[in-house]
Amino acid sequence: MKHSALLLRGILRAHSVPWLIGAVAIIAVIGSSRLGGATAAAPTVKNVVLVHGAFADGSSWAKVIPLLEAKGLHVTAVQNPLSSLADDVAATKRAFAKQDGPVILVGHSWAGMVISEAGNDPKVAGLVYVAAIVPDENQSADEVLKPYSPPPGLAEAKPDAAGFLSLTRKGIDEDFVPDVPAGERVIVYATQGPWNSACLGDKVSIPAWTTRPSWFIAVNDRMLFPEYEQAIAKHIHATTTTLPTGHVPMLSKPKEVAAVIIDAANKAGQR
Repeated sequence: MKHSALLLRGILRAHSVPWLIGAVAIIAVIGSSRLGGATAAAPTVKNVVLVHGAFADGSSWAKVIPLLEAKGLHVTAVQNPLSSLADDVAATKRAFAKQDGPVILVGHSWAGMVISEAGNDPKVAGLVYVAAIVPDENQSADEVLKPYSPPPGLAEAKPDAAGFLSLTRKGIDEDFVPDVPAGERVIVYATQGPWNSACLGDKVSIPAWTTRPSWFIAVNDRMLFPEYEQAIAKHIHATTTTLPTGHVPMLSKPKEVAAVIIDAANKAGQR
């Protein structure tokens, strides 16, 4: 831009058109400012840690990860044991302890509890809740959901002898991922992570959303009530996106979910 402006300035001087020389200078300044603005708008947070919820594993983020990586973000998907809040928080902390800078921490469903506890770490710059359970101080998931009637999907969560819950095939097809192709539902059913029912009573101490900027993706849910998701997003003052999809939008609307995470990476470090 600078060399082109100098060349054109010389040509104009040779033809004695001084008023156009000034115009070229103004255009050069404007172009330079725009280039500077584009540089300033680059993402301020480069690391993203994705935390899956109950009845899932890290593969639930498979469609979102390449979209984030394409934007230059470094992405890690946690494999939660789903055995207790403390165990899941520990697994999440191990993941972002290895990051080389600030982190956007993303949690789906039950993992809203996990990132609310783990997100107090100094490395965490922002939180993204995806159709998530979000606690207040010293609150369990049971207490969060107590004011609401049980959603349809929870009736399909069946315990084994050790108290770990798994969804029936009907629960997967009709409540968990009703809006993905049948072939994908087969994989979701086969790879689901059994969830310790005792997790429902585990409490978060001081939720990280009280000190971190938050984003929330609300959906047309059958595992949580949509009314709850809208209410909690407003309660935590989250930047909210509502998608016309089921409980696992990472599989049904990956581009839209990735866009929210990218927005968080762009803005969290500026707050």
